[in-house]
Amino acid sequence: MAEAAAEKLVCVTGAGGFIGSWLVKELLQRGYVVRGTARDPEDPKNAHLLALDGAQERLSLYHADVLDYMSLRRAFSLCDGVFHVASPVSNDPNWYCYAKMVAEKTAMEEASKRGIQLLIVVPPGTIGRMLQPTLNLSLSIVATYMKGTKKAYSNAVGAYVDVRDVALAHILVFEDVSTHGRYLCIGHMLHQSEFLQMMRDLFPQYPITTKCKDENKPLIKPYKFSTQRLNALGMKFTTLKESLYNTVVSLQENGHIPVLLHKSSL
Repeated sequence: MAEAAAEKLVCVTGAGGFIGSWLVKELLQRGYVVRGTARDPEDPKNAHLLALDGAQERLSLYHADVLDYMSLRRAFSLCDGVFHVASPVSNDPNWYCYAKMVAEKTAMEEASKRGIQLLIVVPPGTIGRMLQPTLNLSLSIVATYMKGTKKAYSNAVGAYVDVRDVALAHILVFEDVSTHGRYLCIGHMLHQSEFLQMMRDLFPQYPITTKCKDENKPLIKPYKFSTQRLNALGMKFTTLKESLYNTVVSLQENGHIPVLLHKSSL
């Protein structure tokens, strides 16, 4: 695997983000030469990338903005592959989802016009241990529940995946010459009440809400999905319990939630 990657130069957009950081880490471990993009490569929030194993020899950071065509063109020049995980930043989940949907649709149209092979990995709510110092949207939601600032949860179903699995999925589809199209990267799906109950079981010392906004209505049932295409490439998903445990410990270690003393049940 490392021998096949040794001569390959790849670019990762949004390299300093939650998924981007893990993707850079995994690519470096496999021997790739990695070019990461950031709006400000000198920003201290990207310093964790330079501390990764192999970064001194095989990682370079380029200035690029997803809304600046020429900056992306410079970053992509001479690359064997591009892992595009950056997205315009928004704290509004609806806007974020809309932006991702439009970006995928546009990418598919442009790739078809230009004869470029486009592979799409579709993750849901992504959790797990953070490498970057700043909070992203999915982890900030977990943090609000842990701190008790969110007083009720929605009668809704959520899909989740570990960030390490998302990074691995990108590499698996890139390295297999037979891959094409879209790949769902969903580890688990369950009702919000079950997700929060798991949080309470792992960390009962935190004031996690037990109140549902629509408690008088029937619970929404999980919908069906298939990850068969990724499984065929050798994908094995991390358990939700492990992912959630790592998420909370990481939030504690980075000072995003207080450390309340109690032995976890994991």
